[in-house]
Amino acid sequence: MKMMMEMSKLNDNHKLLAATAGTWSYVVKMWMDPKGAPTESKGTVTRKAVMDGRYVIGDYAGNFKMPGPDGKMTEMKFQGMSMDGYDNAKQKFVSGWVDNMGTGIMITEGTYDATAKTITYTGTFTMAPGMTSKVREVIKLTDKDHMAMEYYEDRGQGEAKSMEIAYTRKK
Repeated sequence: MKMMMEMSKLNDNHKLLAATAGTWSYVVKMWMDPKGAPTESKGTVTRKAVMDGRYVIGDYAGNFKMPGPDGKMTEMKFQGMSMDGYDNAKQKFVSGWVDNMGTGIMITEGTYDATAKTITYTGTFTMAPGMTSKVREVIKLTDKDHMAMEYYEDRGQGEAKSMEIAYTRKK
């Protein structure tokens, strides 16, 4: 029980995540083909510290430009949710992600580089049967009002950037 109580204590890593609480606007660029031009979409995320600051949940909403069934680009409503935390037992940052573009839950783990002000998460994600990708997310905590995320996938042909998001805190 004593160890459990120790593991439940908050530390600077939890405070780092809690500082991202608030409402943010974002611009996302997505590359369907790493050699092609990206599509650009916009949205809003509300991030909230929960359970005394142990976790931060994010509620994302916006529109995504995606190829429709006919292959033509179309605007789709987008909704996503994240839960980020720092696991004292693993001594790693942990993140879960779900959205309305699928039914899977992406789980990643990562570390913080204080010099670069970045959290780098890694994991795997299965988009469809037989389509499992290694993923890497680099979250840059630029300052109290700006963040950025770069998302890389390796679908068996080497890692390529498939998304980047620029966040600005709403005043």
